[in-house]
Amino acid sequence: MKIIAITQARTGSSRFPKKILERINGKSLLEIHINRIKKSNLIDEIIIATTESKRDDVIVELANSLMVKSFRGSENDVLDRFYNSVKPLKPDLVVRLTSDCTLIDADLIDEIISSALNKDLDYYSNILYPTYPDGQDIEVFKFSSLKKAWESSRLDSDREHVTPYIKNNSTYMSNKLFTSENHEYKKDFNRVRMVVDYKEDFKVIELLIKKLGEKATWKEYAKLYLSDNNINSINFQIKRNEGYQTLPSNNN
Repeated sequence: MKIIAITQARTGSSRFPKKILERINGKSLLEIHINRIKKSNLIDEIIIATTESKRDDVIVELANSLMVKSFRGSENDVLDRFYNSVKPLKPDLVVRLTSDCTLIDADLIDEIISSALNKDLDYYSNILYPTYPDGQDIEVFKFSSLKKAWESSRLDSDREHVTPYIKNNSTYMSNKLFTSENHEYKKDFNRVRMVVDYKEDFKVIELLIKKLGEKATWKEYAKLYLSDNNINSINFQIKRNEGYQTLPSNNN
């Protein structure tokens, strides 16, 4: 069983350019993100999938310094970039992450991987109906599902966002091409925002790390966010997936 995690990263976001290179305690957000993924017990390898743009040379350099693989592909056809980054490795299972989820939780990643394996699903994630904080987005799917999406997707929206073809043609959406389920938490933490899309979000991450460090669990960060109005008031007004709905070209 080979399980590969791919995290998308680029510096060209129009909302917050070079956000993943912003630093907290001397470390870039991308470095903190990768270090947290490395705590996973089930992921065999990590790939940073970035673009062919010259401005993203810095991401490749950072990947080398963090001793993880990088791949360069299309800036707009993210599905093509994503698929070709992992195609030579032919893993059994692929974990899709994005670099704007700085504080991604490795234990949660492993929990979702384990459930996907036990259920033998084509696609499993915690975003079909989100009950986890924005910034703890994890998708797990079979490589065969990714290959099918890459071969069959024709819409720009499907190729810009990697997994819409799989999700929209899955059993969760009352279709039959892929088996799928949603991973839900017993309480709803959907309004907790620990993703970095805007400068306000960076300020939140900075405060969370200042108070709890870089190694806290998602629950610890979420509880602090909800209990401290000085933190949550900074970005609470931003809607989840606001950028996805209005600015599809801002994908990582």
